[in-house]
Amino acid sequence: MAVTGLLFVAFLFVHMAGNLKIFFGPEDFDHYAGWLRTIGEPVLQETWFLWVQRAVLVVALVLHVTAAVQLSKRDRRARPVKYAHGQRPRASFATHTMRWGGATLALYIVWHILDLTVGVANQDFRAGQPYHNVVADFQVWWVNVIYVVALLMLGLHINHGFWSAAQTLGITSKTRDRALKAVGSVLAVVITGGFLIVPIAVMAGWVA
Repeated sequence: MAVTGLLFVAFLFVHMAGNLKIFFGPEDFDHYAGWLRTIGEPVLQETWFLWVQRAVLVVALVLHVTAAVQLSKRDRRARPVKYAHGQRPRASFATHTMRWGGATLALYIVWHILDLTVGVANQDFRAGQPYHNVVADFQVWWVNVIYVVALLMLGLHINHGFWSAAQTLGITSKTRDRALKAVGSVLAVVITGGFLIVPIAVMAGWVA
């Protein structure tokens, strides 16, 4: 679960950085999206890299969810009787939202694919015009609500998950604990903010 979680954080950071190219205009953004389809050429055929990446992410997601379910069952078996004053009273809000946040993100991934990859959920989708599709998407208020809620859940997930992954992999210690928690918080803010600035820019008219 820790390894796949860190893989997702790396992917999200790169994905977020690529999304920010939308501020350079439609030509640069569409060119970037087109370049993604040609990574690995001429060794790989067009879009092969994307499909390999998608396959790796799907396998990682299955492993991540499977591990989450297994750990949840193990927790319940280890403590079948609830705590008298509530379980994990000192746990942070991010910790308490991990399970439902993960479920929300899983649903959002399906929506995101249907919306901006396949295009069936985008009312004005145009194949081969990602800049137009993003702008058209975020001009719809309820799409922005879905996006913002999912990103806030993502930020909470990263905030707790990064430190938890470090702990699982044995990286944490008394001296490193505070620093690792800070790194997790910074990553959560940067990734969440980097994704959020795009719909905000569209709504504000900075990107049109």
